[in-house]
Amino acid sequence: MVIVEFVIVPLGEKSLSRYVAEVVKLLERKGVKYQLTPMATIIEVPTVREAFAIIEEAHELIFKMGAERVSTTVRIDDRRDKDRHMEDKVKSVMEKVRGG
Repeated sequence: MVIVEFVIVPLGEKSLSRYVAEVVKLLERKGVKYQLTPMATIIEVPTVREAFAIIEEAHELIFKMGAERVSTTVRIDDRRDKDRHMEDKVKSVMEKVRGG
């Protein structure tokens, strides 16, 4: 699985929640596993290609909502030696925090 963090910002807006809400609705319609954080959205998909297709659709959605300029940042974790999931990464850190 590929874990991808992305942030889409319509420049010039003070509040982003209405935009983020529409992106989350898009992810839910597509059945994409996601995690919403205070600063970004993280998705888990089989391939980088699929991730970019989803992010492109979300990026374009912001323009359809009326934005005139959009900045999108993407960070990819593509580990191919193990099948890893978002919760695996968090669990690994928390085990170390708790001394496990």
